[in-house]
Amino acid sequence: MFDNLSDRLSRTIRDLRGQGRLSEDNIRDALRDVRMALLEADVALPVVKDFIERVRTQAMGRDVLKSLTPGQVLVKVVHEQLMHIMGDANDALNLNVRPPAVILMAGLQGSGKTTSSAKLARLLREREKKSVLVVSCDVYRPAAIDQLQTLAAEVGAVFFPSRTDQDPVQIATDALAQARRQLIDVVIVDTAGRLHIDTAMMDEIKRIHAAVAPVETLFVVDSMTGQDAANTARTFNEALPLTGVVLTKTDGDARGGAALSIRALTGKPIKFLGVGEKTAALEAFHPDRVASRILGMGDVLSLVEEAEQKVDKEAVARLAKKISGGKGFDMNDFRDQLDQMLSMGGLSGLMDKLPGMGQLPKNAVADDSQVHRMKAIINSMTRQERSHPGVINGSRRRRIAAGSGTQVQEVNRLLKQHMQMQKMMKKMSKGGMGKLLRGLKGKGPMGMPF
Repeated sequence: MFDNLSDRLSRTIRDLRGQGRLSEDNIRDALRDVRMALLEADVALPVVKDFIERVRTQAMGRDVLKSLTPGQVLVKVVHEQLMHIMGDANDALNLNVRPPAVILMAGLQGSGKTTSSAKLARLLREREKKSVLVVSCDVYRPAAIDQLQTLAAEVGAVFFPSRTDQDPVQIATDALAQARRQLIDVVIVDTAGRLHIDTAMMDEIKRIHAAVAPVETLFVVDSMTGQDAANTARTFNEALPLTGVVLTKTDGDARGGAALSIRALTGKPIKFLGVGEKTAALEAFHPDRVASRILGMGDVLSLVEEAEQKVDKEAVARLAKKISGGKGFDMNDFRDQLDQMLSMGGLSGLMDKLPGMGQLPKNAVADDSQVHRMKAIINSMTRQERSHPGVINGSRRRRIAAGSGTQVQEVNRLLKQHMQMQKMMKKMSKGGMGKLLRGLKGKGPMGMPF
C-alpha cells in the first residue's frame, strides 16, 4: 500500500537536498510534485487542495536547522499533515459498555464484511481476551452464512446459526438474546451487502441497527475503489450513524487514496486495515505509523507489536538456549526462522515497516516466493544434512537442487546465507544484541544481502 505515493514523495524530497532554505520557489516546485503524487494515488481533489495549502503555510520560510536539510524539514511538515488528514491518532473500538457490546458490520457487496467479521472476532479474542459471538443476517446469500460458520470455527468464536427464510432483524435480536444468556462479551453482526441507492435494503439495516443498538457501526469498504470508497462511506453515513471504517484489501492497493480521503470527507475514523486474506491479517489503523510508512520512515512500533503477537516465544527461547549452550545453528533452525518471518507477513510485510527500505530498488530484496524456494531446498535435504550442513558436498548439492526444483546456484546461495546467520547467532550469544545489529548492517532479514 502507498508504494507509488511513497516513491514519488521520496524523489521530491531528494530533489530538495543541498538547499539552505525552504523558499517560495523550491516549495512551489516540490508541492507541484506532491500534488500530482496525491492525485495519482486517487486522493479526493478537495483533500489534496486542503493538504497542499496546509503544507505550504507551515513550510514557507522555515529556517533550516544546522543538523537538517530542507528535505528533512519538508518531511516533518508533510508527516504532520498526513497524520492530520488521516486522524492524528488511533481510534480504538469503544467496548466500555455493559456486555454484550454489539458491533454492526455494514457495506457494499463484495467489500469483505464476512471475512472482516471473522478477523475482528479473532483480534478481540486474542488481543483483548474477549468472548465473541458472530451471526450472519445475510439471508440473500446462503454461502455467506456457511462462510461465517467456517471462519468462526477457525477463529474460536461462537457461531449463532441462521437460515435464509428468517427475518434479518429477528436473527440479530435472537443472537443478542443468546449472547446475554451465555455471558458473551461481544456480538458481531454481519449484514448483507447493499447499495446506498437500494431503499429497501437500507431500510432493513436501519431496522437491524435500531433493534440491537450497536456500540460500534463499522463500514467495511474495499480500498482499491480509491476515493469512491470515501464517497460511498459518506453516503452510508447519512443513512446510518457510522462510528468507523474498516479498509479491506489494502495489500493489493498500491495507491492508498481511500486511506487518505475517508477521514477528511466523512469525519469518520479508519479503525482497521485488512492486510491479507488470512484471519490474522487485520491491523489497527495508526495514522502516525501509516504516515511514516508513506514517507519511507518505516513502522518499527507495528513491527515490534507484530513480533510480540506472532513470534513463537518458546521456539525463540529454545534456539537461544541451544546456541548459548555451544550447539550450532543448523538448517532446521534456519527453516524455523523462515516460518516465523512468513507468519509476520513475509518479506514484503517486514520491508514495509523497516526504515529506509522504500529507498531500495524494487528488485533488490527477495520476495516471499524466494523464501518458499529456500524452504523447499531445506526440505529436500536429508535429516543428517539439515543437522550438519557441512557434509553437503557437490553431488549432494546437485541432488538437493533436483529434489527442490531449483538450481545448484540457489542451493549454494542458501548455504552461504545459512553461514551468515550462523555467524550472527554466535555474535548474539557472545556479545548480545549490539553485536548482532552491527553484523546485520547492510543485510536484510535472515541475513539476506540487499
